Amino acid sequence: MKKAILATKIGMTQIFNADGVLVPVTVLEAGPCVVTQIKTVENDGYSAVQVGFGDKKEKVVEKDANGKKSVAHRHGVNKAQMGHFKKAGVSGKRFVREFKFENADEYNLADEIKADIFAEGDKVDVTAISKGKGFQGAIKRLGQHRGPMAHGSKFHRHQGSNGACSSPSKVFKGKGMPGHMGSVKVTTQNLEVVRVDADKNLLLIKGAVPGAKKALITVKETTRSGK
Repeated sequence: MKKAILATKIGMTQIFNADGVLVPVTVLEAGPCVVTQIKTVENDGYSAVQVGFGDKKEKVVEKDANGKKSVAHRHGVNKAQMGHFKKAGVSGKRFVREFKFENADEYNLADEIKADIFAEGDKVDVTAISKGKGFQGAIKRLGQHRGPMAHGSKFHRHQGSNGACSSPSKVFKGKGMPGHMGSVKVTTQNLEVVRVDADKNLLLIKGAVPGAKKALITVKETTRSGK
């Protein structure tokens, strides 16, 4: 892997391509990401680049004359994290991730990775946490069929049979049932980069991308090239 970047989801729109065809796209604000650490085989056992994305204020704890503490930016970057960022010569970051680049040794601390690392026509894999749907029934969660909706029916959106009565007299493990839906890591593969706006740090990717608006999105060059 030689190309990857962190982004946030702005939303969806549609654009006309060069042939005049209307294409639905997801708009991502990609980068700029800064290199916060270089992992090497000698020190860490593997080669990778750690990047930070999105500024975050430092947590500040102060004491007055009476010894009473006051905390500013309570959920900000703590002292240990801030030391890590200062060592790299960058400001505090909200998100920190690793990319195992093939050319990791070509990067230096505080280097920037911008949206122009990708080009129009590139194929990418996009990963994010999907939208949480809460507790859902078997029809929405698993695509099971419903019963008749007529007045005489007593079986509408109920799940149906969970197994035989006398043999084996149990519900098998893995039986699909109502439960929590969404809020899991989802990867959509082989999406096309339709347009790159390096000045505004925007990537326009064809089709839908998992995750809610403002969610953290990881964009990597696809592992399904040629398919």
